[in-house]
Amino acid sequence: MLPDFFPKVPVQEPPRTGYTIRYTIQLRHCRIPPLSHQDKKPDTMHDTTLHARIVYFPSLVRCSLTLLVLSVAGILTPLSASAAELMAGAAKVDITNRDVPLVNDPLYVKALVIKEGDNTAAIVTVDAVAIGEIGSITNEYLDNVRGQIEKDLKIRPQNIMINASHCHGIVCNDVEQRTVQAIKEAAKKLVPVKVGVGTGHEDRVMENRRLFLKNGKEADVRHAYSLPPDEEVAGIGPIDPEIGILKLDTLDGETVAVVYNFACHPIQGVPNKGNTADMSGLASQVIEDNLSKDTIALFVQGCGGDINPVQYKDVDNPRDAEVLGNMLALSALKAIRKIQCTENSGLKVINETLTLPRSNNEKRIAELKQEQEQLLNSLQGTSLNLKTFLPLIVKYKLYEESPSYYSHRYMLEQKLGRDGLKKLDAENRANMERYINNIYKMEKMSRNKANLALLTKHQTRNQAAGKTIDVEVVAFKLGDFRMITFPAELTVNIGLNIKQKSPFENTFVAGYTNGYNYYAPTADQLKNVGNAQEDSDCLFAPEWQAIFEAKAHELIQQLK
Repeated sequence: MLPDFFPKVPVQEPPRTGYTIRYTIQLRHCRIPPLSHQDKKPDTMHDTTLHARIVYFPSLVRCSLTLLVLSVAGILTPLSASAAELMAGAAKVDITNRDVPLVNDPLYVKALVIKEGDNTAAIVTVDAVAIGEIGSITNEYLDNVRGQIEKDLKIRPQNIMINASHCHGIVCNDVEQRTVQAIKEAAKKLVPVKVGVGTGHEDRVMENRRLFLKNGKEADVRHAYSLPPDEEVAGIGPIDPEIGILKLDTLDGETVAVVYNFACHPIQGVPNKGNTADMSGLASQVIEDNLSKDTIALFVQGCGGDINPVQYKDVDNPRDAEVLGNMLALSALKAIRKIQCTENSGLKVINETLTLPRSNNEKRIAELKQEQEQLLNSLQGTSLNLKTFLPLIVKYKLYEESPSYYSHRYMLEQKLGRDGLKKLDAENRANMERYINNIYKMEKMSRNKANLALLTKHQTRNQAAGKTIDVEVVAFKLGDFRMITFPAELTVNIGLNIKQKSPFENTFVAGYTNGYNYYAPTADQLKNVGNAQEDSDCLFAPEWQAIFEAKAHELIQQLK
C-alpha cells in the first residue's frame, strides 16, 4: 500500500499484453537527497513532481507497483515522518519600564523553545539585573513562569532556563506575564532546524576588577568607593575573552536564533543616563540586524562576577555602552558567519539541586569592626582643609625646590643666613602628608563600611537559615554545544576552571540563571573576605567551589 503522503490514483486493470503508462506523483514539502555532489542544498524543502514509467504485464502488475513505491519511498522522506526531528522557535517581547524619566533603548525578554521528539526545553534571557532577590523581578517570578508554561505548554519546569543579563535596566511591572507571552510565541513558531556551534574572541570591552595589592590583600573596582593608591597595586586578575555561540538555522538556511555566552558586567550605562539594556542588549540588536529578518539573538551572561566594562572608572569621557556593544557584536558576528549548521542535534537537559555550605563570617565581622576603630583612631590632626590643601599640593608637586615663592627669594634667604621659607615648606609638607594619609585611611574606612554592611546582612540571613543552601544547577546540551548554569554571580576563574577540565571542546558556563544567590567567588578569593564586594556579598562558605566544580564535571560527563 502507498504511504499516506502519496496521492490516491486509481489504477485501471491493464490488458493481458504488456504496455507502458506514465505515472505522476505530486510531492509537497519533502526533503530530497542530493542527486550529485554538485547539489548545493540537499536539505531544502520542495514541492515537486516525480514522473515514473510503469510497464504492465499481467503477472507483474502488483510487483511493479510495489517496487515503484519502495523506490520512491527510499529516496523521499517526508518531514512529518521523523519522530525525533529537531524543531525550534524564538520570540521576544518588550519589557521596558517606560515610567522613568528617560528611555535610551528597549529591554527585552527573549525565548528560544527547542523540541526534539518528546523532549522540549526553553532558554529564556531577560534584560534585568537578576532573577529574583535584587532589582524589580520578584522571588516568585521563576516558579510562576515555570508553572504557567507547564500548564499551558506541558514543558517540564526543570527544562526551562532563565538567565539575567545583569544589566541594571528597569523592567516593567508585568514582566512575569510578558515572559510567559514570549515563551508561548516562541512555541508557536516551531520549525525544523539544524544546529551549529562555534566560538568568538573579544578582549577589548572588559577588564578584571580585582586588584592584587602589595600587602597580600585584594580590592575591587566599584563606583561605591574609591580605589587604593596606584603604588599599592601589584597586579590584576584574568578575563575570559571567549564568546560561546549556538546557532539554529531553518533547513533552507535562515537563522532562527543565536545564543551567545560571554562574561562581563553590562553596567556601563549611556551618556544620557537613560534606561538601557546596556552593552549586551545593544550588541544583541546589532547581531539581529545583520542576520536573517526574524533572527533572535539571546545573550547569556557567563562568569562575569568580577569582570567590569573596560575603563569603568573613567571620569574624562561619557560612559557609552553602545561602543562596547558594537565591538562585542562584531566579534560575535565574525564567528557566527563561520558556523556551519548540521543535523547533529541530541537535545539533553539535566537539572539537579546542589546543597552547598553557608558561610559563617562572625569572626571576620568582629575583625573588620576592630580595624575600623583602629583606622579612626589613627587619623591625625592637620591645619589644612580642602581649600588650602589643593593649591599647596599643586605648588609643591610642580616646584619642589622653591614652592612658596620664586627661586631668587630662596637664594636671598640663604645668602642672609635665614631659613624661614625652608621651615615653612617643611611644615606645609608635613601637613599635606598627614592630610593625604587621612584621605587614604578614610577611603579605606569607606570600603570597609560598604563591605561590612554586606557581611552583616548575609551573616544574619545565614544564621537564621541554617548551615546549608540549595541551589539549582542545569546541564544543557544541543549538538556540540554544552552549558552548565548556576544561580549566582560566578567569578571568572570558576568558568575558566570548568572549561579547562571539560573533555568537550565547546563547553560554556552561565551564572545568573534560575535564581540569584549573590556572588560566588573562589575559595582563594574568600580568604580575602571583607576587602572586596565579591567576597563580602556572598552566602557561601569557601568549600562551595570544590563541590560545584565537581558536580559540573560530573554533569558534563553525562552530556555525551
